Amino acid sequence: MTLSSMVVSRDWQEVSVLECILGGLHMDVAVESEPQRALARLTKSKVDALIVDCDLNGTGQFFRELQQEGPRASTVPLVIMGRAQGRLEMHATGAMFAFDKPISVEQAVRTLSAARNMILDGRLRYHRAGLEVPVTLSGRHQRRVGAQLINLSQGGLQVRVNDGFDANDLRRASFELPGTKCGVKADVEVAWSDERGNVGIRFVKIAPQMQSTLRIWLAQQYFAN
Repeated sequence: MTLSSMVVSRDWQEVSVLECILGGLHMDVAVESEPQRALARLTKSKVDALIVDCDLNGTGQFFRELQQEGPRASTVPLVIMGRAQGRLEMHATGAMFAFDKPISVEQAVRTLSAARNMILDGRLRYHRAGLEVPVTLSGRHQRRVGAQLINLSQGGLQVRVNDGFDANDLRRASFELPGTKCGVKADVEVAWSDERGNVGIRFVKIAPQMQSTLRIWLAQQYFAN
């Protein structure tokens, strides 16, 4: 899976180094030499990571306007670079990562890899895998009913149940992960339900090993798409 990045700089020697590093991390690269043009582009298209050269004139205003974008901008990992003596402080830019110029390839790879991992962690946390497998639900009084699992995420699942099932009594859920020998069992609670028998379920307690297995399985489904 390829992610997207934008480099805001006109230092073409450093840009060429970044393009090689980002390409090796399976990230597409768009380059903008003017901060205002970069800001306009960010408002129109999605970018997974933003790398800004603080030595470029106009970046101070760029960072102020970027922070005014609010939650939308804060979801994009911001990496700043510049000469160590002249680079703006991270707290003034809202950046999560930084490295110095001239670029140390080792430092840049480490920093950009961390940014990429942060992006992927965020995506996988909310990724829902659609699947159709049976799931067993049980309530406070151990009454078990069968249901159909519709989708699954790290935080919970959606199922479809037959008429008459009391979703408010739900306490546990168990099912098998397709293609594995692992069964998932968890204490759960109802997040929402509708009149068509769809129920959104949130994991309340799940064994760490099961959680790890679930996370790996979901990542495999995500990258397989």
